[in-house]
Amino acid sequence: MTHIKDDTAGPEKARRLYVYNGGFLTQKRVRRILDLAGYDISLGRPGPDDLVGVWGNSPTAHRGLGVAERRAAKVVRVEDAFLRSLFPGRSGSPPLGLLIDHKGVHFDPSRPSDLEELLAAHPLDDTALLNRARGAIARMAEAHLSKYTGFDPATPVPDPGYVLVIDQTEGDASVTACGGDRNRFLEMLFVAQEEHPRAQILIKTHPETEQGYRKGYFSEADCNDRVRLFTEAVSPWRLMEGAIAVYTVSSGLGFEAILAGHKPRTFGQPFYAGWGLTSDEFPVQRRQRKLTRAQLFAATMELYPTWYDPHRDQLCDLSTTLEALAAETRAWRADRHGWVASGMRLWKRAALQQVFGQHTPVIFEDDPAKARAHDRPWMVWAGKANVGHESAVRVEDGFLRSRGLGAELVPPLSLVSDDLGIYYDPSRPSRLERLIQSRRTLRPDQVARAEALVRALTRKGLSKYNLGGVIPDLPDGPRVLVVGQVEDDASIRTGAGEIATNAALLDAARAAHPDATLIYKPHPDVEAGLRDGAFEARTVADIVTDAADITALLEQVGTVWTMTSLTGFEALLRGVDVVTTGAPFYAGWGLTTDRGAVPPRRREDISLMGLVHATLIDYPRYFDPVTGQPCPVEVVVERLATGTLPRASLANRLLSKLQGILASRAHLWR
Repeated sequence: MTHIKDDTAGPEKARRLYVYNGGFLTQKRVRRILDLAGYDISLGRPGPDDLVGVWGNSPTAHRGLGVAERRAAKVVRVEDAFLRSLFPGRSGSPPLGLLIDHKGVHFDPSRPSDLEELLAAHPLDDTALLNRARGAIARMAEAHLSKYTGFDPATPVPDPGYVLVIDQTEGDASVTACGGDRNRFLEMLFVAQEEHPRAQILIKTHPETEQGYRKGYFSEADCNDRVRLFTEAVSPWRLMEGAIAVYTVSSGLGFEAILAGHKPRTFGQPFYAGWGLTSDEFPVQRRQRKLTRAQLFAATMELYPTWYDPHRDQLCDLSTTLEALAAETRAWRADRHGWVASGMRLWKRAALQQVFGQHTPVIFEDDPAKARAHDRPWMVWAGKANVGHESAVRVEDGFLRSRGLGAELVPPLSLVSDDLGIYYDPSRPSRLERLIQSRRTLRPDQVARAEALVRALTRKGLSKYNLGGVIPDLPDGPRVLVVGQVEDDASIRTGAGEIATNAALLDAARAAHPDATLIYKPHPDVEAGLRDGAFEARTVADIVTDAADITALLEQVGTVWTMTSLTGFEALLRGVDVVTTGAPFYAGWGLTTDRGAVPPRRREDISLMGLVHATLIDYPRYFDPVTGQPCPVEVVVERLATGTLPRASLANRLLSKLQGILASRAHLWR
């Protein structure tokens, strides 16, 4: 992240910022970002070395401007950043970043702003910066991110071939700053019709107009047989795909049109006009530089804003904020209609409610007929899916789950939901399979993110359960780790194939490696006496570990044998050879030696980073135990590494102890 620096004022100097707008005092997120950026919000009368903060060109800005003029203080203009929140600020959504400008306002062309000076004078030639910009543009398109993200990307848009005319809210400061009014909007609409006499004209209303907060410049009175208002909350990226031309006065959607590949026609003087990427009706003469799309984005989104990380409560770069918004948006889009859930044990329900019920509470109903009767999406715990659950979304624990076992009733930090099948059942395609196939080719930014994630997991010794433990002294020479599993586990029942017991797996490994040191690692649930799968392994294995740290073991072996265990995937992350005798989700992609019957549909070679991206970034949903909000995978990695985690409730801890005593009746609580 780069802060604007000049010799008159700047966030590095931690100076007093006098404000005369109540929003600076009442909006906690705004205050927090300014505080982190080095501003001490104050009331009273500033001195000549102090700063006066005003909110853009808002109706209250004149108060601060008047005080600044009388007291010879410098003015700092503050605005929401270009990626803001799920919904407009008037709904109460806090911003994820601010634009803090010491020279002007980015949307006011009467004088240059810090942003304009960046666009005009910054070299914008750093390869890493421009690569980050290209990656961020692609990520925004992929996740359908915009300034406000509270829309469903699946909402249909009109058939392609329309001309897009963008409405704004009446009296918007960016409109009035360039002398715009309703007549300007009517002129724009007239020109759009004249220049495209045979096309449908689509007037896109502003989100605040759609939600009833503010009027727009257009109404139904401006429509005719080929001009209509479009009020649906849709993805701007999908809307731009079908447009043959884009017209705007000064809307931020015009900037997003550039990112989507358009050259919008502007009838105002927005910050993105004048750089060779727009066709301008009212040019700003001092803007003569020609920029690429990546350069415009780099200055506007990477260098200019002050971004905030809501999970770590600190300032951050664009990519961190972008992923936080993507996680929050993904959860809202999936959960906004509410869920009805079946097959969820009582001890799991609080965690499921936290993850899936933040916007509309989850209804728990085990009877399939009653569950289907609810007018909302339906989910079922994958291991409990049965006849009658065919149309339900399968839910399971994620691959970075917790510190502690699910069988010990420790709540999860990640969950997966699968609308096609479930990742451990190879009998039919799963959503994870589709995601893996889609990651055959990765963008450079995706490769970098996956590689950074692998480094974090391996360096911090993280796995699914993160139980710790020590490993025994191991002899020199070839070492083969055989991973035991719970023999009645769903992944064994559905995907193990001919070798479906721990004893048979160990025998097969010994036959293949007669001279190697064979190390057998029982599953933690089996070691704890909570699940089936125990047997006398010492007659075949050279070493049977006792509560050993699986990640430390993986660092000491050259080969792993497994039926379907996730440990095989964790071994791949550490460069260990993996032999599968079943058909786990990571088998069949050219990364493992597969002795089982892998489905023929898995015949593509996928890179390890492609597998990692699909499995750990795309597929699960993650929950931050500190903020109680959806989060990116990197936050959960940090929580697991630092131990900042939820504990099982007292009732769950007591039940866990009781189930250890009554292990033979584990089906009662699982």
